[in-house]
Amino acid sequence: MPSEAPPTQEAKRKAAREVIDILHEIATLLNTHLDRQQLSYCVSLIENGANPEALANVIRQLREEYPVQASSDEQAGSGATAAR
Repeated sequence: MPSEAPPTQEAKRKAAREVIDILHEIATLLNTHLDRQQLSYCVSLIENGANPEALANVIRQLREEYPVQASSDEQAGSGATAAR
Protein backbone atom coordinates (compact mmCIF):
# COMPACT_ATOMS: atom_id res chain seq x y z
CA MET A 1 0.00 0.00 0.00
CA PRO A 2 1.60 3.30 -1.07
CA SER A 3 1.40 6.11 1.45
CA GLU A 4 -0.28 9.32 0.36
CA ALA A 5 1.74 12.53 0.16
CA PRO A 6 0.81 15.21 2.69
CA PRO A 7 -1.45 17.94 1.32
CA THR A 8 0.29 20.98 -0.13
CA GLN A 9 -0.11 24.47 1.28
CA GLU A 10 -2.31 25.38 -1.70
CA ALA A 11 -4.57 22.38 -1.05
CA LYS A 12 -4.85 23.38 2.61
CA ARG A 13 -5.75 26.97 1.67
CA LYS A 14 -8.35 25.79 -0.81
CA ALA A 15 -9.93 23.50 1.79
CA ALA A 16 -9.96 26.32 4.35
CA ARG A 17 -11.65 28.66 1.85
CA GLU A 18 -14.29 26.03 1.11
CA VAL A 19 -14.98 25.60 4.84
CA ILE A 20 -15.33 29.37 5.32
CA ASP A 21 -17.60 29.59 2.26
CA ILE A 22 -19.89 26.91 3.70
CA LEU A 23 -19.86 28.49 7.15
CA HIS A 24 -20.62 31.89 5.60
CA GLU A 25 -23.64 30.44 3.80
CA ILE A 26 -24.89 28.99 7.09
CA ALA A 27 -24.18 32.26 8.92
CA THR A 28 -26.11 34.16 6.24
CA LEU A 29 -29.10 31.83 6.57
CA LEU A 30 -29.01 32.38 10.33
CA ASN A 31 -28.77 36.19 9.92
CA THR A 32 -25.60 36.47 11.98
CA HIS A 33 -24.43 39.50 9.96
CA LEU A 34 -20.85 38.20 10.07
CA ASP A 35 -18.75 38.64 6.95
CA ARG A 36 -16.18 36.06 5.81
CA GLN A 37 -13.31 37.82 7.59
CA GLN A 38 -15.19 38.03 10.90
CA LEU A 39 -16.28 34.43 10.55
CA SER A 40 -12.68 33.41 9.88
CA TYR A 41 -11.57 35.16 13.08
CA CYS A 42 -14.29 33.38 15.06
CA VAL A 43 -13.27 29.98 13.65
CA SER A 44 -9.64 30.69 14.49
CA LEU A 45 -10.51 31.69 18.05
CA ILE A 46 -12.60 28.55 18.54
CA GLU A 47 -9.87 26.34 17.04
CA ASN A 48 -7.46 27.88 19.55
CA GLY A 49 -9.66 27.06 22.52
CA ALA A 50 -12.16 29.90 22.87
CA ASN A 51 -15.54 28.83 24.20
CA PRO A 52 -18.03 29.23 21.32
CA GLU A 53 -20.89 30.23 23.60
CA ALA A 54 -18.73 32.83 25.35
CA LEU A 55 -17.60 34.18 21.97
CA ALA A 56 -21.22 34.49 20.83
CA ASN A 57 -22.05 36.36 24.05
CA VAL A 58 -19.13 38.77 23.53
CA ILE A 59 -20.23 39.48 19.94
CA ARG A 60 -23.81 40.04 21.10
CA GLN A 61 -22.66 42.38 23.87
CA LEU A 62 -20.39 44.36 21.53
CA ARG A 63 -23.25 44.78 19.07
CA GLU A 64 -25.46 46.14 21.85
CA GLU A 65 -22.81 48.58 23.06
CA TYR A 66 -21.69 49.66 19.58
CA PRO A 67 -24.68 49.47 17.24
CA VAL A 68 -23.92 49.87 13.55
CA GLN A 69 -25.75 52.70 11.89
CA ALA A 70 -25.67 51.72 8.21
CA SER A 71 -27.23 54.89 6.87
CA SER A 72 -24.83 57.24 8.70
CA ASP A 73 -21.82 55.00 7.86
CA GLU A 74 -22.74 55.10 4.18
CA GLN A 75 -23.19 58.88 4.30
CA ALA A 76 -19.88 59.30 6.12
CA GLY A 77 -18.15 57.09 3.57
CA SER A 78 -19.53 59.02 0.60
CA GLY A 79 -18.80 62.32 2.30
CA ALA A 80 -15.21 61.31 2.98
CA THR A 81 -14.82 60.30 -0.64
CA ALA A 82 -16.27 63.60 -1.86
CA ALA A 83 -13.98 65.58 0.46
CA ARG A 84 -10.84 64.04 -1.05
